[in-house]
Amino acid sequence: MNAVMLIGRIMFALMLVSGGVNHLMKAEAMSGFAAYKKVPQPKLANFLSGVLLAASGLSIILGVYADLGAVVAAVLLVLMALKMHDFWKATDPQTKQTDTIAFFKNISMAGGALFIFATAAIAGSDIGWTLTDSLFTLSR
Repeated sequence: MNAVMLIGRIMFALMLVSGGVNHLMKAEAMSGFAAYKKVPQPKLANFLSGVLLAASGLSIILGVYADLGAVVAAVLLVLMALKMHDFWKATDPQTKQTDTIAFFKNISMAGGALFIFATAAIAGSDIGWTLTDSLFTLSR
């Protein structure tokens, strides 16, 4: 079961790592979009979100305080969904469709991250091979 849990964590967190790397590698375009969405200090916000996405993904993959990485990812994903993919404000049908898909992708991934957080933090729970124990401990 350890292998299955590890594979699942890797499959989930690759999206976080690739998203974080994308924020950093395409910083100018991503910062421009953040500025368009009226994010304060868009370059800094893009850099921080990229680093946090990549770090939370690696935390989940490696099992280094995977519970903390998962809760950070969940918070980031919800905040980014609400700020960056506000489909309810879109008037252009194509933009509305694209933002709707991106919004619900972020929200569903946040749900997966919360599931990983809860699984990792519940006392006696097993999320497969990890490098550290959980930072948090929740009772059943």
